[in-house]
Amino acid sequence: MKNRLRELRERGSLTQEDLAARVGVSRQTIISLERGKYNPSLILAHKLARVFGLMIEDVFLLEDEKEDE
Repeated sequence: MKNRLRELRERGSLTQEDLAARVGVSRQTIISLERGKYNPSLILAHKLARVFGLMIEDVFLLEDEKEDE
């Protein structure tokens, strides 16, 4: 799952530590999310979206499935 966390975090002048503190996770979790190595729970995705005043689907993007030809 792709996401816009880094872009949104930097636009809001937040550090990884700041964002982690706001949603109650470790900085390492934020790093893993930004690198696409970890998919958040629905609750965490909601908390992250709320920090930026966005809907979950505006932060987390499902990768398009390729259709078989």
